[in-house]
Amino acid sequence: MAPHFITFANEKGGTGKSTTAVHAAVALSAAGKKVAAIDLDTRQRTLGRYLDNRAATIKRLGVDLPMPVYETFDPAKNDDLNGQLDRLAADADVVVIDTPGRDDPYARAAMLRADTLVTPINDSFVDLDLIGEVDAETYKVRRPSFYAELVWNSRTQRAKTTGCSVDWVVLRNRMQHIEAKNMRRVGKALDELSRRVGFRVIPGLGERVIYRELFPKGLTLLDLAQIGEVGIGHIAARQELREMIAGFGLPEEGAAAPLPRAAAG
Repeated sequence: MAPHFITFANEKGGTGKSTTAVHAAVALSAAGKKVAAIDLDTRQRTLGRYLDNRAATIKRLGVDLPMPVYETFDPAKNDDLNGQLDRLAADADVVVIDTPGRDDPYARAAMLRADTLVTPINDSFVDLDLIGEVDAETYKVRRPSFYAELVWNSRTQRAKTTGCSVDWVVLRNRMQHIEAKNMRRVGKALDELSRRVGFRVIPGLGERVIYRELFPKGLTLLDLAQIGEVGIGHIAARQELREMIAGFGLPEEGAAAPLPRAAAG
């Protein structure tokens, strides 16, 4: 069976895209899938650096942690992105692609490869503007944005070329429990947009210092034994991760099995 491509794409930075991509790649590896991950942001390289740190922790502690195969795409050395993706996909069940927070030809090419396209946004009208313009008085959606049109065109092109559909998932990261009125307005606008341009909305990862603290060691919420002191926040964040992976709704052959429960949980 052909591998399932999951592309994380958003033209806006600061939405938790790379953190989400890393956690997805590790979670699917932990579920027994052969996962290949590729970072298309040659300059910032957050996914690549995160997994570099994880590899160093595995070596330093002598522990066996779930670990995807990963590479960074560098067009200065070889600009054949599709060739690199084909090579990685040859021995993978799932390929995770983390794109840069900007529009470029390689990000567009990665969108064309997506079986599941994940667009993380923060729970705010600033990020919602990426997908659709909202009236300042009524908060109703005026029209889809350029990015929504770009995704629509990519999905149409893929359907014509391969006959395959694309599942577009908008991930609401960093949802706040305060400002409930704003949350409801954002949610209502997203629901309206989802019907107009064809995406699903699922909850993502919350605003937790935990995620930023894990980066230097390359750990995830599935590595509670290595994290050390674990609190209720870690347990809640791990549940968020489980629900996010389930929300992707991957096909049975490539779907994650129930994520392993760490002893500390």
